[in-house]
Amino acid sequence: MVNTTAWNRLRYSIYAPMYDLVATKAFRKPRRSALSQVDWEPRMRVLLVGAGTGLDLPYLPRELEIHLTDLTPAMVTRARERAEHAQRDVVCRVMDAAALDYPDEHFDVVVMHLILAVMPNPEQGLAEAHRVLKNDGQLCVMDKFQPDTHIAGPSRRALNVITSLIATDITRQATPLLQQAGFNIRRDEPVLMNGLFRALLAIK
Repeated sequence: MVNTTAWNRLRYSIYAPMYDLVATKAFRKPRRSALSQVDWEPRMRVLLVGAGTGLDLPYLPRELEIHLTDLTPAMVTRARERAEHAQRDVVCRVMDAAALDYPDEHFDVVVMHLILAVMPNPEQGLAEAHRVLKNDGQLCVMDKFQPDTHIAGPSRRALNVITSLIATDITRQATPLLQQAGFNIRRDEPVLMNGLFRALLAIK
């Protein structure tokens, strides 16, 4: 299997210096839209999983306890620098989304932006998100997904061999993934490229 945790750590270490140039402007509006779906309250404890260089931070309310994780040390270093520059108190840690080092029912909100289509086992990532969320906790997802109405055809699966190697899986379906992990989807909105990218809010 080409898409492995080790491969993702390596390639995102390479991508880290140029990641912001590619991702900042392109995903500014989708990030804002996705995070605006969350019912925020002061002093919530929030986990950003696979947060990269911390590009979600500008769109989060100030009165939160924020924890940020990413698989790649180079990404976490840049996220920590971004938080310090913005004078945000953020706990930044290198961590695999498939094995979160947090106790059960620890967070009010988990944010997973542009990670479910990247990680080799999104089912395990969602299981971990479900585990660390409190009952009635909110999961905020923004990513690219195959439409729920039909599975990927042969041409898309063939293209996916290339896209999953260099960037992302383009065959995954949001609703089955979230429902199988035990989440109830409350909101589901297209945010980019005619619905290829969607923002979903789900409740544990």
